[in-house]
Amino acid sequence: MRVFITGATGFVGGHVARSYAAEGASLRLLTRQTSRLDSLADIDAEIVTGDLREPEKLRSALVGCDALVHVAADYRLWVRDPDQMYASNVTGTRELLKLACEVGVRRVVYTSSVATMGFKTDGTIVDEESPVSSGEMIGHYKRSKFLGEMEAIKAAKSGQHVMILNPTTPIGPGDSKPTPTGRIIVDFLNKNFPAYVDTGLNLVDVAEVARMHVVALERGAPGERYILGGENLTLKQILDRMSAITGLPSPTMKVPHAVAMAFAFFNENFTGKLRGKEPRATVEAVRMGKKMMFASSAKAERELGFQVVPIYNALRAAIEWFVSHGYAPPLDGQAA
Repeated sequence: MRVFITGATGFVGGHVARSYAAEGASLRLLTRQTSRLDSLADIDAEIVTGDLREPEKLRSALVGCDALVHVAADYRLWVRDPDQMYASNVTGTRELLKLACEVGVRRVVYTSSVATMGFKTDGTIVDEESPVSSGEMIGHYKRSKFLGEMEAIKAAKSGQHVMILNPTTPIGPGDSKPTPTGRIIVDFLNKNFPAYVDTGLNLVDVAEVARMHVVALERGAPGERYILGGENLTLKQILDRMSAITGLPSPTMKVPHAVAMAFAFFNENFTGKLRGKEPRATVEAVRMGKKMMFASSAKAERELGFQVVPIYNALRAAIEWFVSHGYAPPLDGQAA
């Protein structure tokens, strides 16, 4: 089976590519001109250089492929030019699916996000059937992923075999960018996390997310969404678990959302708009934090054989990877 994978130089995409390689698939991996390829050195694959913002140039790379696994996305909570994010996450997705259909790619797995779900502030656990609308999407990243998911659903309704996976918050080794969630771990390891806000996330082992990308090709139903999640935890619980693993102190001061919003507003305007650098805290992230992003993976468990596993091992592996790759200082033998 020949599989075309986008986003293979990213955190989730890299794990997905390795899962397919382990199954013996023949791989074509899309990379951008500016992508670092060292993370792909151990994968036997054909490398294709291109950009989702220029999808027509990818037509020849899709020819002869049995499946498209579209993992790539512009995943940032702060961006100077939002149009570029929509060009990748929405227009790029629509055109890539169209091309795959035109050249005869039989099956598609589209990696969406749990960010497209309808979360509440009271910690209600949501699933694929929870009501949601585009107006509930906070910020450009969530909105662009919601619209991209709509394109995937539209393609499935037109007869294309497209399955949609919605990972929650993947955790594990190899988050080189790092992702916004990875930065939480890095900040904690560097003792740059003096306080926390009352929010919650669902953490999932990235290895299980990658495994499901292989399984979904055969077992996923076209047009269906599948939440891939793990443990529902408050931010304080996550910090406490990292403290137990590393021996580093967990912050004890809880900051009201209003105070966090004021800091984020200053940081975003000073660091982002005036200095042109990505801010450590963003208004979008604080607004998102008002909702508890707790989710159920029961549907994926029933229909795909997904396994909800404790997050401890993945969290520890992520910590060890960040430390060993110089993102944080050595733990001086404190790690449990």
